[in-house]
Amino acid sequence: MANSSRAPGRSRRLRAALVVSAAVGLLATAGAVVLPGSASAASTLGASAAERGRYFGTAVAVSRLNDSAYTTILNREFNQVTAENEMKIDALQPNQGQFNYGNADRLVQHARSQGMLVRGHTLAWHSQQPGWMQNMSGTTLRNAMLNHVTQVATHFRGQIEWWDVVNEAFADGSSGARRDSNLQRTGNDWIEAAFRAARQADPNADLCYNDYNIDNWNDAKTQAVYRMVQDFKSRGVPIDCVGLQSHFTGGSNYPSNYRTTLSSFAALGVDVHITELDIRNAPTDAYRNVVNDCLAVARCKGITVWGIRDSDSWRSSENPLLFNGSGQKKPAYDAVLAALNNGTTPPTGNPTTTPPTGNPTTPPPGGGCTATVTPGQVWGDRYNTSVTVSGASTWSVVVAITAPQKISATWSGSPTWDSSGNVMTMRSNGSGNTFGFTTMMNGNSSARPQIRSCTAG
Repeated sequence: MANSSRAPGRSRRLRAALVVSAAVGLLATAGAVVLPGSASAASTLGASAAERGRYFGTAVAVSRLNDSAYTTILNREFNQVTAENEMKIDALQPNQGQFNYGNADRLVQHARSQGMLVRGHTLAWHSQQPGWMQNMSGTTLRNAMLNHVTQVATHFRGQIEWWDVVNEAFADGSSGARRDSNLQRTGNDWIEAAFRAARQADPNADLCYNDYNIDNWNDAKTQAVYRMVQDFKSRGVPIDCVGLQSHFTGGSNYPSNYRTTLSSFAALGVDVHITELDIRNAPTDAYRNVVNDCLAVARCKGITVWGIRDSDSWRSSENPLLFNGSGQKKPAYDAVLAALNNGTTPPTGNPTTTPPTGNPTTPPPGGGCTATVTPGQVWGDRYNTSVTVSGASTWSVVVAITAPQKISATWSGSPTWDSSGNVMTMRSNGSGNTFGFTTMMNGNSSARPQIRSCTAG
């Protein structure tokens, strides 16, 4: 089932759901929400985000729904929820073949009664597996994982807007490799298999890959996830979105190229979501920057903070959320709301994000050939890029570099340069249809090469 045939309808449903969410908030808190076109700004996070065609959500623990102070903030401020633990594998299938949906159903019912969208988290993960699954391997484990995906997605069909189909499958560090897990050891195609099973079980939910430490565009882990999504899209594997967890350790941990990361994933034709945001000590600048970056990318659908009050956080000693332990709004809350209210409303529909300057993606073909960029190894002062040409045996490709970056080496092609030294024309030289080059950053670590044209002959 092609993603392109699904996107417009999904976008309309999302926008309609967000309008309903804003209306519910208006009824729940008289005067708290101002609808689009009003002279006043919205006064809650969810209502303001909804006016801009997005959501602002939070992770929810079902056990806290009995806390009236907690549910008052939840129902007033947010228009999307993610189950903190209630939809993980050990919670839903504690014994093989015995599914326990009680707490997850309660959360979904609460959210839907308040007009909130629901994110399902998560179908396949190396962590929080029940003991029976931890002891499995090979084909037995693969079949058990696929059965879990199918059973759970089928149970919640029609109630979940997005599924985190696979969670945290890539390793940290500079290798860009998959995480060594029992699921990975069933075969490198396990992620693809999980996505295909989820699509068959719930054709109308958007299917996401979700991970942490993929915020900085230069990191090997980010590039590895990017290449996987690029590969999935090129082969028709059903993937609709990428979730960046964005668990920041402080303002300095917020990367200056975060917007480039969002835009680069979006340029592949998937939506992007900020799924588990929390920032140590809740610095106003970092929270504001995250919101502004999301608003700047048309396919950034929304932001979820990982908890409501600091006391609810898995990092409670770091005070990383928008409300303190007493439920009072912190300065970061005010910064987020102001950023949302100052944001612009995206056009109706689900536009494909225009690749940002330097974004490594495939441009429109020109003259009968197409050039596809694959990011290569990154060092502290330079990075490699490879370009594969399809559709022609002889070709010329024009590549632009953002100053003050400079190309320092090339291979498998014949380059010429314009007078600025920042635009290279690479021509085929009989070495095949893939060429490469090394770019010196020279202080600009966020820009990436941009393909301007590919001409056959």
